[in-house]
Amino acid sequence: MEPRPAEDASLVQETLAGNQASFQLLVERYQDRLFALVRHYTKDPALVEDIVQEAFLKAFRRLASFQHESSFYTWIYRITVNTVLDVLKRRGRSPITAVEDPEIAGSPSAPDPRVMAPDARLQREEVARITQECLAELPEIFRTVLVLREFEDMAYQDIADLLGISIGTVESRLFRARARFKEKLLQRHPEFGEGI
Repeated sequence: MEPRPAEDASLVQETLAGNQASFQLLVERYQDRLFALVRHYTKDPALVEDIVQEAFLKAFRRLASFQHESSFYTWIYRITVNTVLDVLKRRGRSPITAVEDPEIAGSPSAPDPRVMAPDARLQREEVARITQECLAELPEIFRTVLVLREFEDMAYQDIADLLGISIGTVESRLFRARARFKEKLLQRHPEFGEGI
């Protein structure tokens, strides 16, 4: 579902005028995408739900400060990323604890784990674990752009808007993040160097 800025702007105005059902429509429109985003940071379903709920509550409370300079989707996405990072820091955990998206793993195009070869599942889990370890060692500014680009498939401009930085900074951070990720990967697992 693509963001609909004109409709979103109307729903924001209706919410500010006292129609809470309009905000519920915004929640329904974007909750699945925000759940998918938060699942890149933690596999704990209760924590995912708490973070998304907290992000929507923050958005509701701050709705009057929404300037319409970016789309509502970009604004709520930014609030969600900041909420994830805040919650995980408060809990003393690394902001990246899981990178496999259970929705993708359970999608019709994904191989049925009951039919897969026994070692295929182990290989997938091992790759996810290795990826998680390498991401966890990256500084937060590199982790965030890498997750948004590689796992959320966000456009450079959207990442720039979300983080409040220039596209040039996004490109620079992504370049450095990929280089550091590759370096960490090869330090831990030199056997991957043959395919890179």
